Amino acid sequence: MSQWGYPRFFAFESILVLALLNIPVWFQDPFSIQHLASWVLLLLSIYCAVYGFYHLYTLGKPDGDFENTTKIVSTGLYRFIRHPLYASLLFLGTGIFLKSVTSLTTLFAVINALALFLTARMEEREMVERFGEEYRNYMKRTRMFVPFIL
Repeated sequence: MSQWGYPRFFAFESILVLALLNIPVWFQDPFSIQHLASWVLLLLSIYCAVYGFYHLYTLGKPDGDFENTTKIVSTGLYRFIRHPLYASLLFLGTGIFLKSVTSLTTLFAVINALALFLTARMEEREMVERFGEEYRNYMKRTRMFVPFIL
């Protein structure tokens, strides 16, 4: 397991726990503002995942595993954010969390966000080692998960 595999594990597990906790309320009051925001985030999650994978695979020139790119991908979603796949997981976790906001689901949403942040930071260190100044410049002109914000 790579060095950033451990926080990534907690990101996935927190999403699983959020889903299990919120299954009973998934379709209750589906047109409330809270649930509509949830659906928007869930759809955004799908969009980020599909196009993130697509661009990594087609533009990153992977060597073996699709994540092991030989080229920095800086077009498509990657033009605005460095981690569309982690953003997808963040939107997924937050979208599931919004189905039922409780102290327990809040805890797992926070675990999800922190785990993804740590994973992204660890991965960025690895990318700086691999690509050097080119990746540092890329980091200066993009955000981590949300264009123009975060």
